[in-house]
Amino acid sequence: MPTLIINADDFGLTKGVNYGIVDSYLDGIVSSTTMLVNTPGTNHAVSLAKEHPQLGVGIHLALTIGKPVLKTVSSLIDEEGNFKRLAQQRNEQTIDLDEVLKEWTAQIETFYGYGLRPTHLDSHHHIHTWSHLVPVIEQLSKTYHLPWRNNFDVPPLNIKVVSTVFDSRFYKEGVHSESIDAILFEHNDKETVEVMCHPGYIDQDLLQLSSYTTERALEAQILTSFTLPEYCRTSKVR
Repeated sequence: MPTLIINADDFGLTKGVNYGIVDSYLDGIVSSTTMLVNTPGTNHAVSLAKEHPQLGVGIHLALTIGKPVLKTVSSLIDEEGNFKRLAQQRNEQTIDLDEVLKEWTAQIETFYGYGLRPTHLDSHHHIHTWSHLVPVIEQLSKTYHLPWRNNFDVPPLNIKVVSTVFDSRFYKEGVHSESIDAILFEHNDKETVEVMCHPGYIDQDLLQLSSYTTERALEAQILTSFTLPEYCRTSKVR
């Protein structure tokens, strides 16, 4: 009889995404979300988080979208001052880990500065799972004592994780109710299961920032109409 955490990524990306996440929480099965602090909808997300304090809100750490919080992380940005693309950030020969630690610390402190208390940490494009970032993950865990999304191949030592199991199948071609049914069936013997999702409504900012658009609206539709079986309950990350 698992406890199910249904976490909506990208809170703060745009207003449309924010509304889709909150609707999927109020009228659906979403229980937690993680917020970007460097995107067009961040301030709007902060307001919504304060309006709905029972919604668990963690931090969606960024290195591959938008601009950094700090001005002194030259190894992480391109000529226009934006974070480098995913493949470039993965090049451990050019990325300064001290700058990653400083930037992610600044993003966490920015979140605290909004008067919010984060429930957990994860990252845009799952980059916290990259092996060369393990020293950063361990240091942030030591400093903030927050659990991480457990989609590591092998979790770093001495960190807390959100769930026993993480499942990412409810994404792209897997956006249908049958995926949720399959996840529940396959992990029925686990203690805690996290399901990743990306509900949202399409707006102009989203069309400019992301290629994942119509699927977000479909996710919101499914998440607000799906009925969990009686043996399963949802919980926010605590």
